[in-house]
Amino acid sequence: MIERIKSNHFIYGKPKKLAFKIPFAYFLVILFTVGLSYLVLTQISTNSAQKKINEASLQTITSIRTNVDLMIENVNNYSKMIFSDQNLQNLLRQGDVYSNLQTQSKVSAYLYNLMQAVPIVDSVYIYDNSGHRFSVGTQELPTFMEANIEEAPWYEQAVRNRGRYILKLNQNPSISEGAAENRADGNTVSFIRLIRDIDNTSPLGVLVMNIKDEAFVQAYSNLLDQNSLDITILDENNQTIVADSADEPNGAVYQEILTDNKVKLEQLFQQSDSGFLSANIGSQKYTVTYLASGESDWKFVSISPHDTFQERNKSLVLLALVLLIVNGAIFFVSSFVISRSIIKPIQKLLRSMNKAPSGNFMKVIAEQNSYEFEQLYNGYNHMIEQIDQLLKRMIEEQKTIRKAELNTLQSQIKPHFLYNTLDSINSLALSGLNDQVCYLIEALGSYYRMSVSKGKDVITVGEEIEMVRNYLKIQKVRYHDVFEAQFEVDEDCCQTPIPKLVLQPLVENSLYHGIRPKGTKGIIRISAKTTDGSVRITISDDGVGMSQEEIEQILQTERRGQIKSFGLWGTMERLRIFYGDKDCITVDSEPGKGTTITLIIPNGADASWDN
Repeated sequence: MIERIKSNHFIYGKPKKLAFKIPFAYFLVILFTVGLSYLVLTQISTNSAQKKINEASLQTITSIRTNVDLMIENVNNYSKMIFSDQNLQNLLRQGDVYSNLQTQSKVSAYLYNLMQAVPIVDSVYIYDNSGHRFSVGTQELPTFMEANIEEAPWYEQAVRNRGRYILKLNQNPSISEGAAENRADGNTVSFIRLIRDIDNTSPLGVLVMNIKDEAFVQAYSNLLDQNSLDITILDENNQTIVADSADEPNGAVYQEILTDNKVKLEQLFQQSDSGFLSANIGSQKYTVTYLASGESDWKFVSISPHDTFQERNKSLVLLALVLLIVNGAIFFVSSFVISRSIIKPIQKLLRSMNKAPSGNFMKVIAEQNSYEFEQLYNGYNHMIEQIDQLLKRMIEEQKTIRKAELNTLQSQIKPHFLYNTLDSINSLALSGLNDQVCYLIEALGSYYRMSVSKGKDVITVGEEIEMVRNYLKIQKVRYHDVFEAQFEVDEDCCQTPIPKLVLQPLVENSLYHGIRPKGTKGIIRISAKTTDGSVRITISDDGVGMSQEEIEQILQTERRGQIKSFGLWGTMERLRIFYGDKDCITVDSEPGKGTTITLIIPNGADASWDN
């Protein structure tokens, strides 16, 4: 009664346990899939939004650069109007801006009126060739003073430009060099160009027009996004010209970003004309967009926080997440119903069936919760038992047959060589060559010691090569002027197992049917190398060779065939038996050019033969 209770507990408890394990596994898969999908969707959405923000930022700073270039071009046109003024030309031709007060007054009035009409110009400075300076500004009266313009750091560049303008930061002559870096009222960009005579283009002086940074901000203020962008303009030396923030409280943060990433930005400026850089300040992420191309070599940089585009994607990502969770829940519940009655017994049977092709015939314990599965399991177990017994019987029969065939073939080979060797020893003894008789008997003894191999049918490639060496030593005594032997054997293939007496019949064929009929001295080469997990053994000679018809005839020879082909055919037959009908040997030959036989030996052998 107790055993029956335990049996029922086992029968009804185990399916319940498995019925929960499978859905739990599905739950983990669904949880992982939902989480991974959420991360992927978030990343894709973020990358898409980031790409759009980057494109919009780059488009904005491109428009800003266009507006700034237009403003600079307007200043360039105003400079042409100034140095084309006839009164200024006459005054500078005299070499002294102090030479004519009346003309000075006209030039001053002209410049003052121009600046009133063009508010982007803050002040104008005119230098003659005599070291004098004349200035007019919106916040100062016309001023005359001595000035050595040649000492200015930008003077040489202005002269080299031959009338083309240059832009320099904080080069206002009315402000000392030390004070220029700490101005409280912002930066000044100096528009500098050489004044030339309109008649003969000779240099008359230098024109400096100062533009305050507010003018640049006004040039692009209508293009700024009121929610995000901070724009910074850097000169050719990466010094800040304009740093205007659409969100003033974040101005210090944006300046910190530029300072911390100064080196990276300078490297990017050199690598490409435009691009993007990610920066972090605390937990907040920012995107820095830059545009570095242009005639003035200025850099236009925009900074925008990631918060501006992350909010736009949350609704889409959350909707996708909800759909994934709903689908996963439906699938999870469905897995309970399916797995409890069908999945478990089928998978159990399949596991046993999948092991059968590899030779593992495992019986399946019959399930008591279904009559159909119980009958199926019993029938499967009966079939597995019969197949297992049949295969074991067939394997034993095949081993017996293979070993009998191999022993028969070896017995055919061994007397053939022994009789020839004994004939050679007899001839040497009759000739009184006792030293050679001893040498030959020692080689023969070594040969047979290795061929016996303690009764083993499988030896190593190194041992097989050594038997061939002894064989050729014996044949060298008989045919010392007929052949030479050359060996090339890699050490790493010497331990590979191989059937015994495979190479000797092939070397014998090379000697008797390749070299001797040639009538002149020949060479027999034996090599063994490891290639692609196998050992490649080649036996080649430079004898008479064979035609393709002769090769095909030898390959089709049966055991009752000619003696000439027995060595090659016998070796092929032994390898076929040993390696299970694998194609391990190829023959290449040409009449008059010799024969090459190649054996491909797998790097391993059937352990059942090693006895």
